[in-house]
Amino acid sequence: MNNQLSTESNSVAEIKPEEVADSLKKSAVLVADDSRLMRMVLTKALQDLGFNNIDTAVDGRDAINKLLEKPYDLMLLDMEMPEMNGLEVLTNMNFDSRIKGTPTIVISGNEQIDLAVQCIEAGAEDYLIKPPNPTLLRARVTTSLEKKRLRNLDKLRFAQLQAEKELVEFEKEKSERLLLNILPGAIAGRLKGGEKTIANGHHIVSVMFADLCGFTALSRKTTPDDLVRMLNEIFTAFDNIVEHHRVEKIKTIGDCYMMVGGLPNHRDDHAHAVADAAIEMVEALKRLNEKNGTELAMRIGIHSGPVVAGVIGKIKFTYDLWGDTVNVASRMESSGMPGRIHLSEQTRATLDSHFILEERGLVECKGLGQVKTFFLNGRC
Repeated sequence: MNNQLSTESNSVAEIKPEEVADSLKKSAVLVADDSRLMRMVLTKALQDLGFNNIDTAVDGRDAINKLLEKPYDLMLLDMEMPEMNGLEVLTNMNFDSRIKGTPTIVISGNEQIDLAVQCIEAGAEDYLIKPPNPTLLRARVTTSLEKKRLRNLDKLRFAQLQAEKELVEFEKEKSERLLLNILPGAIAGRLKGGEKTIANGHHIVSVMFADLCGFTALSRKTTPDDLVRMLNEIFTAFDNIVEHHRVEKIKTIGDCYMMVGGLPNHRDDHAHAVADAAIEMVEALKRLNEKNGTELAMRIGIHSGPVVAGVIGKIKFTYDLWGDTVNVASRMESSGMPGRIHLSEQTRATLDSHFILEERGLVECKGLGQVKTFFLNGRC
């Protein structure tokens, strides 16, 4: 016993006296004993140690109810009580997450050592023999409170680490989402994999440009907020269509929208997918006009052919396309008509009989001369 007392006293001595006094004042203690005299003895002993927040319970059931009413930093628990003995109290505590883990020191008689051991196995911090020695009481109580403080610090640190981990994961996911908003998924994956230069030639793709007619005139009589809201609503509808048909949005320039089918992953039906998306865009704009009371229309141009695609920039990444195919698609748009989908002969040749096509004839296109073109009027 003397060796045990010496060890506990050394452990307590490591704690600064002012920290102990402050901890005792702030700590809430529950004394559970069916003996009124023992409750008074323990309460007085705790008060002499510096505790001033002490409650009592007259039996085991009362102790459980008190624990559920408010949190306690420590409980002194008698072994033999009516309703529920100390072991039953600890067992019930283990089944309720609200009170499980409350630091508990069991108070036992000499003949109850075996029961005290069972209580410690059930979760009690320590035990004291009745009547408790003041020095032992101080050592056991102080040690239990210090253990609780360290456990709380561990829980706090664990919660902080979890929060930091979740924040890192959140920022990582946010960065990945932002990257996917800028680049196709396959290209974003290659960048994250460490590739510095990404450029690929594609033998055949279909490129589409769409330009909003009448938007500049509308901007002169519309507030900036309403203008941006309207443009965002239109382009968001287009983005949903692009995603549905598994084609790639390349960029928007002012009120111009560019997309491509057939890259970064090749697909044989690239022209079909772009044509279907273009048809849905025309219909979507009609619905938005009815909703907003506007009369916007789109010139859409599509051309199919080879391109070079790659990522440029280091601070602001941009995935873009280059080549004659891009230029011809742009000419198809600029030489088209509002509300119509204008196709080159190369794109028309890749579409099947499920599409309704109208031959337009020879059209003068800047830089290309006269070229044979077609209008896409819908699907059969």
